[in-house]
Amino acid sequence: MYEWSRKFINGISSVTDSPRPGQAHPVVTLEAIAAVEAIVKENRRVTVNEIAAHLDMSHGSAHRIVRDVLQFHKYKKKKLKNYLSFFI
Repeated sequence: MYEWSRKFINGISSVTDSPRPGQAHPVVTLEAIAAVEAIVKENRRVTVNEIAAHLDMSHGSAHRIVRDVLQFHKYKKKKLKNYLSFFI
């Protein structure tokens, strides 16, 4: 609160953070998403580490694209069996 009041006294009226040098650039771009999707569709058994190495990105970024953006995930055998038995 002290810093805000000091900033307002000095004439700064914005309370948002200003961009800082050195912040990481976003890796999760439309191009990266399309590349990951193409790799997975070509070989569905590819690992996240292989995707990350192929696209020169971190494991976490590759995992975020596969899991959160594209929503690709594995089914457990038991759940899949129960799901398929519903249709038989």
